[in-house]
Amino acid sequence: MRRRLIQSTLAVVLVVIGVFGVSLVIVETRTISSTAQERVDLEAARLASIVDSRLLGTGTVDADVLRQQVEGNRYAEISIPGRPVIEVGTEPTGDVIRGEATGEEGETVLVEEPKSSVTREVGRTLLIIGLVALLAVVAAVLLAIRQANRLASPLTDLAETAERLGSGDPRPRHKRYGVPELDRVADVLDASAERIARMLTAERRLAADASHQLRTPLTALSMRLEEITLTDDPETVKDEATIALTQVERLTDVVERLLTNSRDPRSGSAVTFELDDVIQQQIAEWRPAYRSAGRAIVSSGKRHLTAVGTPGAVAQVLAALIENSLMHGGGTVALRTRVTGNQAVVEVTDEGAGVPADLGARIFERTISGRNSTGIGLAVARDLAEADGGRLELLQAKPPVFGLFLSRTPPPKKASTGTGETVR
Repeated sequence: MRRRLIQSTLAVVLVVIGVFGVSLVIVETRTISSTAQERVDLEAARLASIVDSRLLGTGTVDADVLRQQVEGNRYAEISIPGRPVIEVGTEPTGDVIRGEATGEEGETVLVEEPKSSVTREVGRTLLIIGLVALLAVVAAVLLAIRQANRLASPLTDLAETAERLGSGDPRPRHKRYGVPELDRVADVLDASAERIARMLTAERRLAADASHQLRTPLTALSMRLEEITLTDDPETVKDEATIALTQVERLTDVVERLLTNSRDPRSGSAVTFELDDVIQQQIAEWRPAYRSAGRAIVSSGKRHLTAVGTPGAVAQVLAALIENSLMHGGGTVALRTRVTGNQAVVEVTDEGAGVPADLGARIFERTISGRNSTGIGLAVARDLAEADGGRLELLQAKPPVFGLFLSRTPPPKKASTGTGETVR
């Protein structure tokens, strides 16, 4: 691109110089020739006036007197009627410029000048024009190189930015070049980089959430299947298989829920459901893991509470809290239900050391963990709770008490007014 810009600029300059330069040479040549002819004619008229004055005065006209009046390398020939021809100077050979004048006494004055003087003057003029043209070409090349660099360097930067985007580095550069068209391209690339960064972040977050949310259910399902392989009692096999199928359905619901949240975290389909069903299902699912750890998991509080939300999402939130107590807590884990205002609350507590004071409310931030864990579980649980219009809070740090608040009243539905509008 640089070479093309330089070549095109140089071509334009050469065309301009060629058109105007040739015209200028023609005009200057004609001007110099015309000036030289006028000069010789004036010289002839001047000599004729001198001869007239001499004839009217002393009457003597000779070469010695006129030689002082002829300038340079000119040649003059004066013809006076009745007198010999007077010659002044050396008669030039070759091409000459000739001027004639006739005096009042009838004398004729002929002045000649070699045309080489005109040629030399034309040559000097051409040399000056050529130097100016050369300077113009050099200046044009320098300006073309500067302009080419100004245009080509931003394009190179933009190409590198696009290559970085293609290689998986979506950091925007926020670099502008002072050229509106190039700055527009840079704006589009930066906006694309930010969108790609958000998409990559969402994909990585989805992968991390899926890994975290699926790990424990898969472990529990594996334990159920191991129990099936170790027993010969048909009733036990049937019971364990039923529980395993329920866990598979939960796994399917977890995957669908994660995919839904990755597209729109507020797109949950809230329904009215029994809290006891979800709590008992979670206790049944986690009891083998707690039994293996030598701990217990129990439920208490108000029974037969109904709440509004997505049962699968509520189950995932409770699973995250129960798993958190299993990994970081101690003693018996208790799930208590109560009512506050128009909300149903599920509290999850254990007998462990609680949440460190330096964490506090930051316990729900991603990558924040009191021990060597991912720090994703509680963040995902909070997002799931908020997607259903609820909230998840740390009610007490020591001993730890987490509260899941769910609405007990379905959200108002939109009603038609009969005019194509809706009211709440």
